[in-house]
Amino acid sequence: MTTLILSVAALVTVASAVRSTWSPCGLSMLASITPLSETGRGNRFRTTAAWFVVGSTIGGLTLGLGVAILAVGVHGLALSSTAAGVAALVITILAVASDAGVKGLRVPVHHRQVNERWLDQFRPWVYGAGFGWQIGTGLATYITSAAVYLMIVLGALGGSPVWAVSLGMAFGLVRGLSVLLGRNITNPDELRAFHRRFVDAGPKVGRITVVSEVAAALAIAWSVSPMIGVGVSGALTIAGAGWLARRATAGVAGHASHPSTPDPTPDAGHLERVTVR
Repeated sequence: MTTLILSVAALVTVASAVRSTWSPCGLSMLASITPLSETGRGNRFRTTAAWFVVGSTIGGLTLGLGVAILAVGVHGLALSSTAAGVAALVITILAVASDAGVKGLRVPVHHRQVNERWLDQFRPWVYGAGFGWQIGTGLATYITSAAVYLMIVLGALGGSPVWAVSLGMAFGLVRGLSVLLGRNITNPDELRAFHRRFVDAGPKVGRITVVSEVAAALAIAWSVSPMIGVGVSGALTIAGAGWLARRATAGVAGHASHPSTPDPTPDAGHLERVTVR
């Protein structure tokens, strides 16, 4: 069971890191650290981006060390495979319900972003590494998915401090590499076009995250017990069908009420003010 939990935790780590890029803070980073913005500040994008990735990886290491402490505690409890599996299953189902918005369920989050004043007050390596570290920790800035919490709990339930640190660093590295998505932005038109595509991709990424969590729940459920696996599979199938039906109904109603969908892209003027200094 431990091997399965850690394998599932690895999947959730990647999914949560990718999904977290589509947070307000992730959006801010992709508007604030680009070739366009760094040239405007007289800096080199490659240098700032490298510091961002380093800082984010160290932030992930910080997160991993925290999870490692929890893993030591779980290891000391000497939980049976069944107990660990049931605990992992319960938290995974809660994560699915939260990210799918089942009956308005949402895990607690905080709405904090990095301080953009650093861009004017500090050298590139300071704000690059500083912003990266905060984002890499997963908990210091805006939390947009329950998958972040799920990663932490599964990492702890695995009972392996080494794996816990590895998961944290992997999360931080993936979060840091996201800054490279804007590596080709050299003018305001490219900035607007990129963020239009980025925002449009958000809902799809969110659905992929939920699918990853569902896959994790099914894997754990079947490993705990075939009977539990059948029950969870049936429940998730029914819940998924209902969720899709509600989305379809809401989509039709929304289209009828708002035939002209407003452009979801953040205010272009704001993006230019942030990036061109």
